[in-house]
Amino acid sequence: METIALPLLVGLVGIALLFDFLNGLHDAANSIATIVSTRVLRPQYAVFWAAFFNFIAFLFFGLHVATTLGKGIIDPSIVTPHVVFAALMGAIVWNIVTWVAGIPSSSSHALVGGLVGAGLAKTGFSAVVWSGLIKTASAIFLSPALGFFLALMLVLAVSWTFVRRTPFAVDRTFRHLQFVSASLYSLGHGGNDAQKTMGIIAVLLYSQGYLGGEFYVPFWVVIACQSAMALGTLMGGWRIVHTMGSKITRLNPMQGFCAESGGAITLFIATYFGIPVSTTHTITGAIIGVGAARRVSAVRWGIAGNIVIAWIITMPAGAAIAASAYWLVGLFV
Repeated sequence: METIALPLLVGLVGIALLFDFLNGLHDAANSIATIVSTRVLRPQYAVFWAAFFNFIAFLFFGLHVATTLGKGIIDPSIVTPHVVFAALMGAIVWNIVTWVAGIPSSSSHALVGGLVGAGLAKTGFSAVVWSGLIKTASAIFLSPALGFFLALMLVLAVSWTFVRRTPFAVDRTFRHLQFVSASLYSLGHGGNDAQKTMGIIAVLLYSQGYLGGEFYVPFWVVIACQSAMALGTLMGGWRIVHTMGSKITRLNPMQGFCAESGGAITLFIATYFGIPVSTTHTITGAIIGVGAARRVSAVRWGIAGNIVIAWIITMPAGAAIAASAYWLVGLFV
């Protein structure tokens, strides 16, 4: 077992929480883009709203996603501080690159790619838990597809239900309902995304013998991760808000409600089954779904295509950066 001094362990936990903060910063757009773009809430109020529900998410969900990240992507027996550091570097660097470029890529899959890249650099393909990786990789396609389908069905159902109401009455109703849908989506975001960093910190503590012989997530790790993500959300990610909220398609309050609700249902299902999905992929699929329900030409497919390309390269990019970080650190340690 590769052991490190306590100050270095604390430093690694701090880097993991930095990733969680950047995750909240990077993915703030997922929680608030629709409610901001429909002008139901001003941006400065929307981030407070999203941050609060991100933080309290641990009260509503189990820790299945944390367990998947801790034990289900690479073999926990090969995890060392060196591996964890490299994995986090892969995810953090890719997050910063895509945030600066305003690209709504997946923090989740950057972290998964980082874990895989660091594991491959250490022991080769035997490090990978293929069942967990395949389940997570499949979600790249399934979560936006489910978000798309649910949002599309919700738009059709709502349109049929309110067919005799005036546009003004519908708009007023869904301005209120969007507070509910945005809250649910932020809960789903906090429940799925914060757990990924919990899994990383827990497997690090496990590798150092701090959890005894059984893997679990200590409560202080849960609170620390939820707090870091909520703080990141509070800081906001306005570049990505613009892309998510207006560049893909224009939304009204009813469409914003349907997009957020479809995305929230998808996240709740994934979190229940312990699948670390991308909140970015999910809400993008849902937004495209409501745009396509209006008419196919309402979606700016060129921008959507660029986002899909970013999805595809995120996991390999995170893996490549993590593997490079592992080798670089190995030169000096």
